[in-house]
Amino acid sequence: MSKPPLVHYATPAEYKVHYENHYCREKIFTFDNIRVYFRPVKFGHAFYESSAMNGKKDAFSQNRAERIGWIRATLEHPQAELYQGWNKDCKVYDNSRRVSVVYDDFIVVIWMNKIDQNGKLSTADFVTAYVADNSIEKIRKSPKWNLEEIQKELEKKSGR
Repeated sequence: MSKPPLVHYATPAEYKVHYENHYCREKIFTFDNIRVYFRPVKFGHAFYESSAMNGKKDAFSQNRAERIGWIRATLEHPQAELYQGWNKDCKVYDNSRRVSVVYDDFIVVIWMNKIDQNGKLSTADFVTAYVADNSIEKIRKSPKWNLEEIQKELEKKSGR
């Protein structure tokens, strides 16, 4: 599977415009027909890193930004590897967070949050995307993401 081309802009502001035009203002669906919403506020989380390794994202990441076009391609790819995300606050795997891997160690994380009137998973929110070069092996050992499991969890939360 060939990788989408890297995107090169001169400034973080240009990447932000790209993100807003190609993600926030577009209707994007995963290969399994889940609508993914992209919020402008997530730009910083996805394209900045911590320079002091203290969790505060204060440094623009050219490495992340160049792969901006890989986000949609990963979500739409029918052979994506799907894993449960890690909830660092509770220190457990969380099936409501879906981690998709298609291109090497590049991951896209979305948060499943709504089912439709028929009980089918219908929407998710974009969380982040990055090259998981330090954690890809751990991610690939995570539990597989399970559609039926998350639908049941969301049904319970909605009182069905």
